[in-house]
Amino acid sequence: MRLREAKHHLPIVDSLPVARGRGFEATLPGQVPVPRLAVWELTLACDQRCLHCGPRAADARPDELTTAEALQLTEELAEMGVGEVVLIGGEAYLRNDFILIVRRIRELGMSATMTTGGYGLTKDRAEALVEAGIESVSLSIDGMQESHDLVRNTKDSWEHAFRALRYLRDAGCGVAVNTQINAYTRFELLDLLELIAAEGVHSWQLQITVPHGNAADNLELVMEPYMLLEVFDALDAVCDRADELGVRIWPANSLGYFGPVERKLRAKQRMRTGHFGGCEAGKSTIGIESNGAIKNCPSLGGPTNVGGSWREEGLAALWTKPQIDSLRNRTRTDLWGYCAQCYYADVCKGGCTAVSEPLMGRPGNNPFCHYRALQMDKEGMRERIELVKPAGADGFAFALFRIVREWVDEARRESEGPVAIEEPRVDRTIEWTGPGRTIDELV
Repeated sequence: MRLREAKHHLPIVDSLPVARGRGFEATLPGQVPVPRLAVWELTLACDQRCLHCGPRAADARPDELTTAEALQLTEELAEMGVGEVVLIGGEAYLRNDFILIVRRIRELGMSATMTTGGYGLTKDRAEALVEAGIESVSLSIDGMQESHDLVRNTKDSWEHAFRALRYLRDAGCGVAVNTQINAYTRFELLDLLELIAAEGVHSWQLQITVPHGNAADNLELVMEPYMLLEVFDALDAVCDRADELGVRIWPANSLGYFGPVERKLRAKQRMRTGHFGGCEAGKSTIGIESNGAIKNCPSLGGPTNVGGSWREEGLAALWTKPQIDSLRNRTRTDLWGYCAQCYYADVCKGGCTAVSEPLMGRPGNNPFCHYRALQMDKEGMRERIELVKPAGADGFAFALFRIVREWVDEARRESEGPVAIEEPRVDRTIEWTGPGRTIDELV
């Protein structure tokens, strides 16, 4: 189906309902939560070859949902109580029926947004998105031009992203930017903020690059945990400047937690608490792959996170599968390593699963934590990660790492060696709950 043909199939409407949005609702103990945010990989086809891509997007899956199936799934999302659907890829706009799906999302009273690299998002596509009812599009811009083009592994990607942003803005669409903080971009945040604010963006989502998928093969992108000290010094200034420029900072769950910048960082996101409240995978968030696989988190994959096929079982049945609900039911007893003894363990529960599982084989121990880095620094120590096992070739495949705790002082590091080493542990298909055994114990 060509874009022109898809536009001919758009129903003519006088107006679209006010969108419910992703506002999360508290649940009572024992009550199954309602997913409020669905992140939908509409196709795995992509026009870039990013070095940090989790799903290793390139070509469409051979069994991607048809237009009719996608529209039916949209109905079930609305029935489940979803308030916002974010279309991602690959690149969602490479399926020309994307505007039909956007329109149906909006007709059903859900908010429709998109996240895109924007490389091939033309003026016609931008205008078609707005006609269909899209409310906001977030452009992925990873640092200044040299860093962005390096990470995106595509010539002139930075220029294409800004051009797409302008096409969308001029068509009447709300625009935002999302940025991965990695070993290169961590030095460029303030400069990038000035540029995107000048383009009229309403929000800026920040997250760290996680070593899974393509990033597990390009570890030069991945920061060391001790680098968070400098990153959060920069973010302190970023938050102040963003307020002056009227740009809302929106930290992803991978960025935190509980350090002195936490309340400032999450001021617009967690207005009631001001701090990170734990992983939302399988709780308020649901992920969808382009062939209808339903999972707990859009940034994870594989047998520990995919509940099954929507085609075979339907959305409601999959929402209660162990792969989906095991994360929502985690407790402090599932934590291990440093996180198990942390003051904030009961609230944080080891932070973002999409960080800890690709690092350590299972959730529950996350060295990419500002509070943790600060505590280490107070004791004259720091943490770094060390590759144990490389990643496989599948989308979202993760490598395995150990955490090495060592002295900050170089002379002491050389003479005394590591203070402690935390080895990766067995995945959740072997032990669904609890801290899990170290992999060495299986040998």
